[in-house]
Amino acid sequence: MFLELGKAVAFLLSMLSLYWVAIGAFFVPGSRWEERLYFALARVAIAGCVCFASGLLFTWPVRSNPDKNVPLLSALPVKLFFWGMAGLVVLFVATWYLRCGGPWYGTVNRDCG
Repeated sequence: MFLELGKAVAFLLSMLSLYWVAIGAFFVPGSRWEERLYFALARVAIAGCVCFASGLLFTWPVRSNPDKNVPLLSALPVKLFFWGMAGLVVLFVATWYLRCGGPWYGTVNRDCG
């Protein structure tokens, strides 16, 4: 019973950490995209730790756990982390391209270095 409750809490913490990464990457007013990138990378590292720890809980090798033989990279929180990071990278590059005009245009905007 406590394992199932722990899984639910750990999965909720995984989703909240990914939400924290997304908010920090896109919704920081008045910051340049380089600053957002550095802070987002730090938050990604923290979210990765949370998701992998949650994945360890999902694959805990006890008799009552039906997912005890599942590899860590196939655990739900770890898959959520990889899919979330792939989506956030695509969105971050798209916003950078739309805001700055791409890397080959130089400095189109004053915020684009």
